[in-house]
Amino acid sequence: MSTQHGTPHDSRRDRGLFRTKTVEQSILDTEEPEHALKKSLSALDLTVFGVGVIIGTGIFVLTGKIAKEQAGPAVALAFVVAGVVCALAALCYAEFASTVPVAGSAYTFSYASLGELPAWIIGWDLILELALGCAVVAVGWSGYVRELLSGAGWQLPTSLSGTHEGHFGFDLLACVLVLVLTGILVLGMKLSSRVTAVVVGIKVTVVLLVIIAGAFMITGANYEPFVPPSKPTAAGGGLSAPLAELMFGFAPSTFGVMGIFAAAAVVFFAFIGFDIVATAAEETRNPQRDVPRGILGSLAICTVLYVAVSVVVTGMEKYSKLSTDAPLADAFKVLGHPFFADVISFGAAVGLTSVCMILLLGQSRVFFAMSRDGLLPRVFSRSHPRYGTPYRSTIVLGVVVAIASGFTSIDVLAELVNIGTLFAFVVVAIGVIILRRSRPDLPRSFRTPWVPVVPLLSVLASVWLMLNLPAETWIRFGIWMVAGFGIYFVYGRSHSRLGLRNRRPAGD
Repeated sequence: MSTQHGTPHDSRRDRGLFRTKTVEQSILDTEEPEHALKKSLSALDLTVFGVGVIIGTGIFVLTGKIAKEQAGPAVALAFVVAGVVCALAALCYAEFASTVPVAGSAYTFSYASLGELPAWIIGWDLILELALGCAVVAVGWSGYVRELLSGAGWQLPTSLSGTHEGHFGFDLLACVLVLVLTGILVLGMKLSSRVTAVVVGIKVTVVLLVIIAGAFMITGANYEPFVPPSKPTAAGGGLSAPLAELMFGFAPSTFGVMGIFAAAAVVFFAFIGFDIVATAAEETRNPQRDVPRGILGSLAICTVLYVAVSVVVTGMEKYSKLSTDAPLADAFKVLGHPFFADVISFGAAVGLTSVCMILLLGQSRVFFAMSRDGLLPRVFSRSHPRYGTPYRSTIVLGVVVAIASGFTSIDVLAELVNIGTLFAFVVVAIGVIILRRSRPDLPRSFRTPWVPVVPLLSVLASVWLMLNLPAETWIRFGIWMVAGFGIYFVYGRSHSRLGLRNRRPAGD
């Protein structure tokens, strides 16, 4: 690949808040011995990572809750809608990840196409998304394990069982889980991928068990009506209402066609994770070929499994009677099969460990990339001399998330994770269009089809789902972004390696 950084074309674009870091320079930075990551992953490893992080609380919990409250049996269509939105974004991620095979995912892609400030914004956004997501999933895992221990006659003290039902406590199990997974990530990506492969194998087996066993318990009458008629709801109004409702004056309702789209905005949480595959591009042996396969392959597998599970569970039990806490397990209990219910609970507990680990992996790689660029302290961008992992950023973030998970309620906003992810989708899609125009010469082993149509559809679909999230979620997201702007202008802008490089006299 020819290096063109330092040309007049690049220098004009490398000034100010929107200075861009060339793709060539991004790749060159990965070759610095102290800041290089070990390449050990294959397409299969990446696909396993993707499936490992996508299949989690969404399939075990959200299916019943959304079917009962918003979409009925048409929850299967909500999963299809959310899957299509993710597929549009995945095509954009695949092009970027094969063109810029560098840690950092959407942050790195934005730096190469939109500029430094947009890159900082998206990096700051990803840190929130992945850290909050990991903490919430760890708390959910803790709940499943406490339930299994309780069934075996073991009971943790209330003070060490977390914050729930008005009681404040420290969640010891969630904290320990995050610390153990942090240690595994420090010891190397190959070890992490092997642990994930075992966990994903158990999890997918449980999901297939639900589909196959449940298929023999379906009652056709439970699908009627497949799309329940729209029902007006009491005007909740205020900031808890979807932003689209407040902007366009929609009457609040559930079910019907609009109920499917509202449900899609929520079940979208179940798809979060495929983009994390892109954060491991720098640690992949053949990223140009394998990263697109990992992203698109894991998304396709999970979409098929989600739709199949939702069809089965709404056929086993009438949607209006489904449990909102553990719908899959409870559906088997109602039909007199407690063994399957226990297997599902075990599969959920085991499966959530891979979700936590890969969320930790993703956020540590984003943090590492931002640190290597000088936007965060450079001390966090040193790789381990033996294991080739970003051990300092992994340890620091792991400890922070472990403490946060110990004090986090399970009710912490999943919507905040959703809006952060959708925002990243919008930025990546726009970045594909811009980089096609500004750098048509770049080798692209995977090309998003029908540019700019597909990226624009991705932007519109993501924005529409964002508008279906509550207004209060937008406010919290805005507060986090304002804090990020402050840190960038106080620290990041003046310490940026790209900025310092540009200020050197010519010829240095």
